[in-house]
Amino acid sequence: MAVTVSPFARLRPDEAVPPLVDLGEIGPIRCHRCKAYMSPYMQFVDGGRKFRCCICESLTEVVPEYFAHLDHTGRRTDAYNRAELCLGSYEFVATKDYCKNNQLPKPPAFIFMIDVSYNSVRSGLVHLICSKIKEDILPFLPKEAGSETSSIRVGFVTYDNQLHFYNLKSSLGQPQMMIVGDVEDVFVPLVDGFLVDATESEALIDGLMELIPELFANTRTTDTVLGPVIQAGMEALKASECAGKLFVFNTSLPIAEAPGKLKNRDDRSLLGTEKEKQILSPVSDYYTKLGQQCVDAACSVDLFLFPNAYIDVATIGQVCKVTGGQIYKYSNFLADTDGQRFMDDLRADVERQVAFDAIMKLRTSTGIRATDFFGNFHMPNTSDVEMAAIDSEKGITVEIKHDDKLSVENGAVVQAAILYTSISGQRRLRVHNLGLNCSTQVSDLYRTCDLETLVNFLAKSAVRQVTTNNPKAIREVLVTQSAQILACYRKNCTNSSSSSGQLILPEGMKLLPLYANCIIKSDLLQGGSDMSTDDRSWLLYAVMSMGVSDSLAYFYPRLIPIHDVKPDSTGLPSPIRCSAERLADNGVYLLDNGLVLFMWIGLSVDAHWIQDVFGVQSAAQIDIEKAKLMELDSAVSQRVREIVKLIRSERRKHLRLFIVRQRDRLEPWFRHYLVEDAGNNGSSSYVDFLCHLHREIRNLTS
Repeated sequence: MAVTVSPFARLRPDEAVPPLVDLGEIGPIRCHRCKAYMSPYMQFVDGGRKFRCCICESLTEVVPEYFAHLDHTGRRTDAYNRAELCLGSYEFVATKDYCKNNQLPKPPAFIFMIDVSYNSVRSGLVHLICSKIKEDILPFLPKEAGSETSSIRVGFVTYDNQLHFYNLKSSLGQPQMMIVGDVEDVFVPLVDGFLVDATESEALIDGLMELIPELFANTRTTDTVLGPVIQAGMEALKASECAGKLFVFNTSLPIAEAPGKLKNRDDRSLLGTEKEKQILSPVSDYYTKLGQQCVDAACSVDLFLFPNAYIDVATIGQVCKVTGGQIYKYSNFLADTDGQRFMDDLRADVERQVAFDAIMKLRTSTGIRATDFFGNFHMPNTSDVEMAAIDSEKGITVEIKHDDKLSVENGAVVQAAILYTSISGQRRLRVHNLGLNCSTQVSDLYRTCDLETLVNFLAKSAVRQVTTNNPKAIREVLVTQSAQILACYRKNCTNSSSSSGQLILPEGMKLLPLYANCIIKSDLLQGGSDMSTDDRSWLLYAVMSMGVSDSLAYFYPRLIPIHDVKPDSTGLPSPIRCSAERLADNGVYLLDNGLVLFMWIGLSVDAHWIQDVFGVQSAAQIDIEKAKLMELDSAVSQRVREIVKLIRSERRKHLRLFIVRQRDRLEPWFRHYLVEDAGNNGSSSYVDFLCHLHREIRNLTS
């Protein structure tokens, strides 16, 4: 079995923020043996003077400050007044014992590290960042709930084949630039004045943003460094004794003489072959080790990549994977056409609630245990999951093994505890508890299983194997796993008189064959030379960090008809099955897989609809290169733009809109995501795969 933990998942409108419990000097109440935290599943005995742990079943004395009498049912009289005794999710304020060197942490910091090489200046990236950062980024620094201002401090670094630090101390008249030319042994030239309050140093930041484009307007430097840039950012946070995040804007492969230098090793012809693992694996462990050093320093790294050529995402992406960061990629970036998408992504990344310097531990009750972990993080041992930062979009999947007897009466308990530093610099513990029923009937297991989590687990298991196994073998493993799961149900839970020619699926797993086929035929495992090596590597990193809802959206996209929406309706129209059979020549459909957004327009769409939405008389006149919806006054235009806005608001990144006309050159790319149909790469349709899986099940049960 498996669980997926998204410790800081976005709350639904009807959900409350997990309450914060402050027990003062005594700190969080824990089991003295296994160190599990107080939860509603702990049982108080001996008149409330002891509690029995729900994880290891040992008894722990209750400290006098936490004592309360029990009522006639054996529950504490204050059970409903304490979040940790009546809720599944809550937080504790941590004491100094939970802090490094027994010192309470300082508020975190953000460092913006801007590539000022020739490619970056020419594309308009430098000018875009500097012109927008004051109004579109810094005002949206994350704030603690209830606080009017952000505690986050900011710093700025520019770089090409050397590094430039800036002193922005509010008492100065203008910014001071300090150059670090020795990239072999990088150091931080200043501490005081580098990380500043964005409000106090507003005038100097404004001056710096005007100065940077002028300083590098005529640069001819094309070779850049990257390793020393990340190293310098990490050292700056260490010198300031705080956690933080680096926002690194990079345009090219780091080929300058420096630690972390890379060579172009791209060979798209290997994709889809047994040798693809050579180019999808890191070429060295430099960036992996650098990421581990960053985790120790509580320094998370987000990479914003703007390549015109190969940039080796497989290697440099390791630093994001290990630190719990994120990779954003904008190929052939031009500020005029891609600038808004990039700024939307950057703003969302900056204002997102983040937990810094996080350590997660998953504890399970007797009979089950965590055996493997999947996601973007660092594990220094077999049980601690360490991340320099984790946000609402990240999911950690844990494989759990049943290796001892379980009790039907007591059930099983899983507790995930995350120790972290908040936006304001407070050390906290967030605790999530999950109680599970146990049964002696296999049919109960199939009836109550969570298919969505299973899909997330199967996908991440497949991603793990991409760098060690060949694609065909990985796909065969997925088929075998699916067949064994369903064969077990057929053998143990169905009427023996049923015909072997009849495919019988459990109610909770009716869609397992559909999702299994979607994983098998996805670009994760089927991506060939028609996509770039960097795009494939980026996708592997992206899927590995996904939570359950994001992975479902990626493997089975939503196909939403919008040609018949009522202008006065609200919310999203109901999606339809993801197949070309569902497309009508007079229809318009949105396809959303969480990473990209398509609008498919049939040849026979009503001319009035086209006029209302695009302001032209026919689909042939739509400017598909701009791929932007015009803000027209018509009710239909407003409704369509509202639907697109709603879809984008649900996703972690700004979805780029591609407009595809029926029978246009982009249509094969759109149809690639109609996952119920046979693929251009020879992958099976859903119906064909179902028949193949049925044969496998019959072979296993015969």
